[in-house]
Amino acid sequence: MRQAASDIRAKPSGKIARGKIHLHERWSRWVFPAPAVIVLLALMAFPVGYTLYLSFTKWSPTAVGLPEFIWFENYIKLITDDERFINAVGRTILFTIVGVSIQCVLGVSLALIFNREFKGRGFFRTIFLMSMVATPVAIALVWMMILDINTGILNYILHSLAGVRVAWLSDRSVVLWSLILVDTWQWTPFIMLIALAGLSALPTEPYESAVIDGANSAQLLWHLTLPMLRPTIMVALMFRSIDALKTFDIIYVITRGGPAFASETLNLYAFSQGLFYFNMGYASAILMLFFLLVMGTSLLFIRLRRAASEAM
Repeated sequence: MRQAASDIRAKPSGKIARGKIHLHERWSRWVFPAPAVIVLLALMAFPVGYTLYLSFTKWSPTAVGLPEFIWFENYIKLITDDERFINAVGRTILFTIVGVSIQCVLGVSLALIFNREFKGRGFFRTIFLMSMVATPVAIALVWMMILDINTGILNYILHSLAGVRVAWLSDRSVVLWSLILVDTWQWTPFIMLIALAGLSALPTEPYESAVIDGANSAQLLWHLTLPMLRPTIMVALMFRSIDALKTFDIIYVITRGGPAFASETLNLYAFSQGLFYFNMGYASAILMLFFLLVMGTSLLFIRLRRAASEAM
């Protein structure tokens, strides 16, 4: 009977212990992620929310007093009465579409080349990746010397071969294409690296079956490699497009948006409005529209990648 009584007394304590364990499990799902959520809100949600707040105001850091609410006046002026903003949007989209398209073609082509075994493959792959890890400001300064109209090596070659010189950085019709050239040189290895990772993960069974059926190299590329690599290419295009839309450092160092705003993108326009003209509310409105452009691009590529994965 003593043993039975001790068993009865032990049962409630076991229930209490199990209850404590369940309580800890229930609260741990909220307690452990809490620091990361707080940091994320502090680093992302607060700046976006504060920028949205400023976009509805007219405020300058040199002004005295609180920002003046003007609601949607900044947005209305941007869309209906600011030709410089409209041109900056067009240049940003053109810079992104043309640059990323060229980088995609070159990057996938290089990945197909480096996916094969040949002597010195590791050395040449490292050489190609060096442009991606270099400091953007240093890259910009080097390309300023290369594209110089008088002393640049590119014009020296053109003058030696054809007797012409091109004003790469001072001609309004050429400057944006020069910046696309610099961006392509720097970031083509990024797409190459992602495509190489995708190529290494492709299954070998479809190739073996196709070779047995008599398929040649071109047919293997067009009907097997590229379709199976499409989801990986979409991921590379998404990351590269978002980064190209936000390009600032190279453009600012090389041209500062000139000549006559011919290379001014949305980033540079918002920068000049906020830090040169001190129109913080107007600059915030530009940045919010720019944020919507980047978000829309991200959602578009996520949907395209999903469709590419489902097509496989």
